[in-house]
Parts: sequence; structure tokens; C-alpha cells
Amino acid sequence: MIHFLSQPWPWYVSGPMISLVMLLLLWAGGQFGVSSTLRSVCAIGGAGKRIKFFDYDWKSQVWNLVFVAGAVIGGFIAHHWLPNPEPLAISESTVSDLAQLGISFDGGLMPMELFSWSSLATLKGFLVIVIGGFLVGFGTRYAGGCTSGHAISGLSNLQIPSLIAVIGFFIGGLIMTFLLFPLIF
Repeated sequence: MIHFLSQPWPWYVSGPMISLVMLLLLWAGGQFGVSSTLRSVCAIGGAGKRIKFFDYDWKSQVWNLVFVAGAVIGGFIAHHWLPNPEPLAISESTVSDLAQLGISFDGGLMPMELFSWSSLATLKGFLVIVIGGFLVGFGTRYAGGCTSGHAISGLSNLQIPSLIAVIGFFIGGLIMTFLLFPLIF
């Protein structure tokens, strides 16, 4: 069982599990999305006293807070007790493209040249981590949700705004990958 849990799950296991969660959420009247939990945390902290956006019944969203807490705890457990000894499998052309930009691939999820404390002190690291994080946060708020909320929940509910947002996310990813990322690096 530990071996099965520590390996990446195939699509025919993870896909139906995501579908089951979506069906249960739809049945219960909820919507999947992680970015809305930040609004709940701000409302719990009293931000609703000063900003109208945070003045709402956050207690109706406790299930979402529990979901995010479970995701964080699950990630912690997986990282510390279910490590996958195999390096991440990505295409050789991607490794080559990253190398041309001066980014080495060590088999992990994040290149240390971009995501480390030492890289934060450089201009490039600052742009990627701080400015990029701000833009992701701004885009999430502007789009009315994050990629998981729109792509999984919104599209399964056949919401046109979610389709537009997902198309925008995809176009933005292409612009970043093929235009901005090579300019920065």
C-alpha cells in the first residue's frame, strides 16, 4: 500500500477521484477552489470590519478551509513519509531548453536557481518570486478564482466565465513560456 501511495497515480485513478469529489461538491452545493480560502481567512481575522469584500458569512465556507488544511497536511505527510525516490520525468527537450536559459534540472519539482532564498536576492529571482506571485494573486482576484476553481469546478458546471478564464490562463502561460521567460533569463 505504501508503494502505491508513494508513486504518481495514473490518470485512471486520479481522474475518477477528482470527478467523485466534484460530484460530491455539486451535490452538497459547494464549489471547488483554493483561492477563496484566503478571503475566508481575512474575514476570520476581522478584515470585514474595514473592507466590504470580506464582510460575509465565512462560517459557510468552513468546509473549504478544512479542504485546504487537509491538502497542506497531506502534502506534508507525502513529502516526509511517502517520498518518491524517482526523479521527476520530463522530456529531454524541456531539460535542454531550460539548460539554454541557464536553469539546471535536478529531478525535483522546482529549479533551485529560481526558487531559493539566495535567488530572491537577485533581480531575476525577485521578479520571478515576488512580482510573479503578485501577478498570480492579482489575476486570481481579477478572474474571480484560481485555475483549479475555474478549470475543475467552473468548467464542470458549464460556466462560460470559467471557460473564458481558462482560455486566458492558457494564453498567459504560453506568453510567459515563449516570450517573457526567455527575455527574463
